[in-house]
Amino acid sequence: ITIFGHKSFFMKSIQTLFVLILGIMSQISFAQFTDDINSNRPGRSMMAFSVGKSVFQTETGLHYVNEDHNTLDYKASGFMAEFDIRWGLFFEQLELIAEFQYQNDNYTSDLLDKNRSALKKTLFGAKYLIYDPFKNYEEKPNLYSWKANHRFKWRQLIPAVAVYGGANLNFSDNPFNFAPVGIEEPKVSPKAMIIAQNHFGSRWVLVTNVAYNKIGSEFASIDYILTLTRGFNSKWSGFIENQGYMGDYYSDGLFRMGAAYLFNKDMQIDASIGKNIKNTPSLFTGGIGFSWRFTKNYKEVKIEKDNGSKMDKKMKKKGEKDAKKRKDAVEE
Repeated sequence: ITIFGHKSFFMKSIQTLFVLILGIMSQISFAQFTDDINSNRPGRSMMAFSVGKSVFQTETGLHYVNEDHNTLDYKASGFMAEFDIRWGLFFEQLELIAEFQYQNDNYTSDLLDKNRSALKKTLFGAKYLIYDPFKNYEEKPNLYSWKANHRFKWRQLIPAVAVYGGANLNFSDNPFNFAPVGIEEPKVSPKAMIIAQNHFGSRWVLVTNVAYNKIGSEFASIDYILTLTRGFNSKWSGFIENQGYMGDYYSDGLFRMGAAYLFNKDMQIDASIGKNIKNTPSLFTGGIGFSWRFTKNYKEVKIEKDNGSKMDKKMKKKGEKDAKKRKDAVEE
């Protein structure tokens, strides 16, 4: 990838951009809590909205993993367990997140047969919603036009936007990284991400994640995830997803699809499969998951209605004056 020929300049520029974005976080309070659980599963992307202040949520998964490398002529198969914790704290739009990923598999080649097991990912971070296009916005139905009520709404193209910052922790040698022999992964490496979320009508949701991962290390990469979800009814939903990695030591693209079932307002179960586009190595995953939230400590947030901009107030005041003049003229 030619872009990494200017790696130092490009990486520093991206890092500066993320720092600037993290510095403009808004302090406006508005509700994030939803009546039904809002899980990131079964996809791998992170939604822009938090779980809500004082809400505690866990998202777990168990996956079969198969790996086949054509060039190095090895195969590996086993299982991977995922466990994520999400906790809304201090503000409605702030969420603390802990992500753990453990893998255990059997690696075989012409010269070697061994078992691999390790905590593949340990990541602690925080997410903050900085913009919601639907805050203080209420769409009023047109009582005289069916077409007006069902036409495309341009506001849907404006996404909710959140920022994320976290740290990867590496406590031991990780047999699952893609670095050449002799290069060690750092014990701590930052991750920064921009999150966008669009709602198209009441059934479609598009989530976009663009991340700069393991900043400042030999393993630094630009990653993205695009997830399109459709709700079929009040219980079932399905998704398709594309994830990409662009780094010096590993670049790849993966596709996933799956479905989720809302067991009740605080529990969800899901299933998914995934496949990458290359054969060095070729990857296949398939698994099930479960999400649960604890809402006993949640207190409903009262949202103060926006009074509008100075121009809105000026136009309102002018309208009131004009109405008064017309009333006075009629009385005379």
